[in-house]
Amino acid sequence: MSVRHTWVVGEGGTRTSWFDVRLAFADGARVDALAVLSGQDVRVEDVRAEPPLSLDDLAVLAEWLENPLFEACVPAPARAEPSASRRARPAWPRGREGRRLVAQEYRTARETGGDPVLAVMRATGHSRRKSLRLIGQARDEGFLTPRRARR
Repeated sequence: MSVRHTWVVGEGGTRTSWFDVRLAFADGARVDALAVLSGQDVRVEDVRAEPPLSLDDLAVLAEWLENPLFEACVPAPARAEPSASRRARPAWPRGREGRRLVAQEYRTARETGGDPVLAVMRATGHSRRKSLRLIGQARDEGFLTPRRARR
């Protein structure tokens, strides 16, 4: 799942923000939504899905979107949790220990049928490119099997 801040409109003391939300499933299904934050209210204004969602799936959609939208949309001071650190990414060990943990996240995601690169991205807080680099380093270190046979 990804939530991307798209744009903000400010008028007077009020701000309205729009977010693109994408849910991608292992079977190739995809849900795209447009969420709007106005004041402290978050609303979903548009939903597109391939294949189309059933009524039961639409009823569950709010549960799928609730936590990621809350994390992306609601400003940090409005949340109950204290903001002890200004660092956006979680603390992640460097060196051999970090590569071992990357391999562990990667394997766990593969075993559960999830996207291993996305799992590493979530765990490390890094971009897709940096996460792929970390996965490659874990392979080079021998924590993961080689991607392809070398000649």
